[in-house]
Amino acid sequence: MVKKIMKYLKLEDIKAYRDSSVLSDLVWETVIRWDWFTKQTTGMQLVRAVDSIAANIAEGFGRFHKKDKQKFYYNARGSVYESGHWINKAYKRHTITEDEFEKIIGELRKLPKEINLLIKITEEKLNL
Repeated sequence: MVKKIMKYLKLEDIKAYRDSSVLSDLVWETVIRWDWFTKQTTGMQLVRAVDSIAANIAEGFGRFHKKDKQKFYYNARGSVYESGHWINKAYKRHTITEDEFEKIIGELRKLPKEINLLIKITEEKLNL
């Protein structure tokens, strides 16, 4: 008799979660160096938006029903676009370098595709 070994998916196995979590730490390390006024205006908005990408993926992962999970994944995708808005503002206001901008915006541009895949897999694989 062959024993079937089932592997359960862990949050850390989700690429969109891992990538967005790393990105949020990168943004934090960038914003922490800003002056008080810039942190209190653009910085807080940017950090909250980027942090909420991974947070929404984590919350969706912890939900039971398909539509409940997907709602949080859609919220995560929305936070990607909000983060893009704030990183553009930071660049236009000369609070980040071109290199910092390119690194962060490059990572942000990858996330919608990863999150869309997560939404699609949830739709196809989950019956609840």
